[in-house]
Amino acid sequence: MNPTEQTMPARLNMEIITALQTRTAPDIFTPPAVYDGRKNIFAARELPLTIGPDGVPSQEFSVTLTDATPGKKAPKVFKVRLTKVAEINPEVLERFVHGDQSHDNVVLTAITALNVVIRMEPTRNHPFNVRSFFTDRERKDIGLGLEVWRGYFQSVRPAINRMLINVDISTGLMYKSGPLIDLCLDFLNKRSGANVNVLSPIHGLPDRTRLTLSRFISGMRIVVNSGDTNFPSQTRVVKQLSQAGASQLTFTLREGGTLTVAQYFQQRYNRPLRYPDIVCVEVGTGAFIPLELCKVPPGQIVRKQVPPEKTKDVLDFATKRPADRLQSILNGVDVLQYGQSEYVRQFGMHIDTSMGALQVQARVLPPPTLKYGRQSKQATIQPRNGSWNMVDKKLYQAAFITNWYVVVYETQERFGPNIANEMVKGFIEGCMSVGIQVKVKSPRIEWKNGQGNIAQQLKEVGVKAYNEMNKTPPNLVLVVIPESGNDIYAAVKHFGDCVQGVATQCVKSMKAGRAKPQYWANVMLKVNVKLGGINLIPEQSSVSVLTDPRNPTLVLGADVIHPAPGSEGRPSFTALVSNVDSDTAKYIANCKVQTSRQEMIDDLETMTKENIEQWVSYQRKIEKKPNPKISRIIFYRDGVSEGQFAQVLEQELPRIQAGCAAVGMNPKITVIVVGKRHHVRFFPRSLDSKDQDKSGNCLAGTVVDREIAHPTEFDFYLQSHGGLLGTSRSAHYSVLHDENKFT
Repeated sequence: MNPTEQTMPARLNMEIITALQTRTAPDIFTPPAVYDGRKNIFAARELPLTIGPDGVPSQEFSVTLTDATPGKKAPKVFKVRLTKVAEINPEVLERFVHGDQSHDNVVLTAITALNVVIRMEPTRNHPFNVRSFFTDRERKDIGLGLEVWRGYFQSVRPAINRMLINVDISTGLMYKSGPLIDLCLDFLNKRSGANVNVLSPIHGLPDRTRLTLSRFISGMRIVVNSGDTNFPSQTRVVKQLSQAGASQLTFTLREGGTLTVAQYFQQRYNRPLRYPDIVCVEVGTGAFIPLELCKVPPGQIVRKQVPPEKTKDVLDFATKRPADRLQSILNGVDVLQYGQSEYVRQFGMHIDTSMGALQVQARVLPPPTLKYGRQSKQATIQPRNGSWNMVDKKLYQAAFITNWYVVVYETQERFGPNIANEMVKGFIEGCMSVGIQVKVKSPRIEWKNGQGNIAQQLKEVGVKAYNEMNKTPPNLVLVVIPESGNDIYAAVKHFGDCVQGVATQCVKSMKAGRAKPQYWANVMLKVNVKLGGINLIPEQSSVSVLTDPRNPTLVLGADVIHPAPGSEGRPSFTALVSNVDSDTAKYIANCKVQTSRQEMIDDLETMTKENIEQWVSYQRKIEKKPNPKISRIIFYRDGVSEGQFAQVLEQELPRIQAGCAAVGMNPKITVIVVGKRHHVRFFPRSLDSKDQDKSGNCLAGTVVDREIAHPTEFDFYLQSHGGLLGTSRSAHYSVLHDENKFT
């Protein structure tokens, strides 16, 4: 298709291609071709296109989506150019799954084609995103003008000796359908039937609220009905909300003179507005439509971040216990109806769903033994199903709190001095229970307003605490934040990042006020690490690969965090963490910024060099080793898609090697990509308690590396944690490079 289609929504592209196949050129598209919504069309036979001057079949078509309407300007015409670029021989997949062919672009294109074939039918009939489609069979109103819908994910994946379809359930966030006024009222937490003038600037709609609402609905499709039978309903896209209501908003007529939007609809359509004082939507430059004429069509996906206050509602809807999730997936296979899809049939595909979910072999790895402080009643423990508790345990290397202070961002009516003193007592008892020493038993406590300059407030209270304790610098500030204190939390975190030597620990007022010892034990695990302590170490013989003194090992972990969808001009943040000790238990972090939405880490050479220098410093100063050298590096890389594996090897591996060379080291490197954004789910086959944990999930330590593994690469799935809520997600480990020759 034309390069300009890249900027058009996939939904619109699908409509254009459907019109091309069914109305513009049905003789060419027999049987119908499949389309991915972007730039790829796959056909089961060679399409009879015109041969271009270069001998390549290529043809341009003019496609209109709607017929011309009397009194209206001509409908928009879309130009679509089809060019044959390749032929796919399905035999490459046969060779690939049997291990006789490597994973190259030919294989990748063939798998892509199969995915487009199975997704074509549902994407024509349902709202969809890249790989899931959604139905209104199961949905929930979560307020703020939003609904969540149950969706179904499907993907063709290669496995050993066969191709499989991975099916899972997913969740879609939708705008609530119906009158646009109702959606706007809902977003403002006003019930339907409330006084509509809350949407009127002259009746008190704050500008800040109007802008927030405007951002929420920008980009949304609406159906506009003028009320005139000669002018049928139109679908338009919301640009923004107007600053004034329809009775105050004026515009200039082509023939001269000015009218308000309310007067225009009265004169043009003989339609007095019911709510003339409320804002309008702008759907084009200077084109304003009163809200009361607009409807929101159903099944419209929200392509923005979930509002923070609605995250829990979305998770509650998405979370299903293993048995329920498996049943939902099996129901989804019925919805998919592969046998009914004309596209699946025309491409000669056969999909067998009669056997239900695929049964695979698994094994459970033994957990490592963990070692706590010598003063513990039980110094070593063996985790059971991925968990253990802190009862009678002392931290392996406990920190020391020299001086500290407390800042409370709650009103004294809700969180008064008695509650604060009770909290301080619980905090100190929590410290003592795990071995952390606290020099100051009565820290300074101050109440502050969260609307102020948080960093300045924390600094001022810190100076007072410093002076009161004979110029002893505080090394910890405990901050109490309210339930909806995300902004305060971010500001405190920023303060902690900027002020060296002072750790920050936030606690929620609802939890910390009268917390039990177990709560404080969990807080101590965070506080101790922030203050430079070590909570626990693995017992050396149980993880000899990591702790072998003849092969000092550096474990690196890297990730990149990108700005939220719709955020423009913000950078991506990169992070590299690594151990500095010989027990691979004490970690440091190194953070940088780089080009927005770029996944490969530009500064990896510098970051690796800096982390190794810190490892060397710790080994010399703390572990008293005269000439420490790293023998091997295990590099865990998070957040990289399968299509970017080659880039990790071509760009990031050489940067790690260069970082090592810069400090005179040449360790053996193993590169492992860890994927969590996949849809493979494991369910225990037996309901016997020894084969599943309390939540109904597979046992912690479950490994699957056979039937569904990659035909030619070294990969495995590991569920290393015990289940709590819903169905646990395994991590998918792909070993891209292994100089250490691990088994």
